[in-house]
Amino acid sequence: MNRETYLTDEFTDELAKIALLAGRCIMNFYENGAEVTSKADNSPVTDADRAAEKIILSELARLAPGIPILAEECASEGNIPELGDLFFLVDPLDGTKEFINKTGEFTVNIALIEKERPISGVVYAPAINVLYAGRTGAGAWKANSTVDFTLEERSPIATRNIPENGLTAVASRSHRSPETDEFLEKLEVKDFAAAGSSLKFCLLAEGKADVYPRLGRTMEWDTGAGQAVLEAAGGCVQIHPYGDQLTYRKISRGYDNPFFIAWGRTPMRAAP
Repeated sequence: MNRETYLTDEFTDELAKIALLAGRCIMNFYENGAEVTSKADNSPVTDADRAAEKIILSELARLAPGIPILAEECASEGNIPELGDLFFLVDPLDGTKEFINKTGEFTVNIALIEKERPISGVVYAPAINVLYAGRTGAGAWKANSTVDFTLEERSPIATRNIPENGLTAVASRSHRSPETDEFLEKLEVKDFAAAGSSLKFCLLAEGKADVYPRLGRTMEWDTGAGQAVLEAAGGCVQIHPYGDQLTYRKISRGYDNPFFIAWGRTPMRAAP
């Protein structure tokens, strides 16, 4: 596949369609019940995670044969392909705890990584009927999904300038850490919002918040799509406390991420 093929609106549209298919599958389990079990690391997994991932893997293989896919549930079973400069990152159901607790704040995440950077991604929250997408050099957009899992008219989104009267911070609803709370105390935070899954990146991308600190463990599939959307909208994701950009294909780390701070706009001063 030529680079020009996957850096197009049409390719991003295909990723969105795949996310919608997975979302339809997830909502069937959400409404009718899903079996919950535990993985080797004691994190929960459901029938919905596995079924949605199966759909995504099949559709990506059809769309872009030959591009390897690093997907959460396959990886948890030790099925990790050899990754080159170009690969997909998939979290079929980010926010499994939110899914189980029926908060609605769970997402389907699909990202395309090139040379360790997320260059395209979609984040779909089927329970609240909204999909976000972004691509390097092309900006970001959001659209509501309909009852038949198609998209309504799209609206461009962009991050906002850092407000002079204080930041709005967003953090995990299920995975707050003492380090995160300590970091937030050092910022000039005016408002705070809690959100689940990769929706935190999307709140920054559409200018509803300014900073998202994650001083706790995440995996690459948790962040790739959200980072793609945020960066396309004008934001950045920096490793804490060094300020370097968060990158991917971290084989030596087992594909987990260092602590990071996501910003709606690049901060004018160093993070505390």
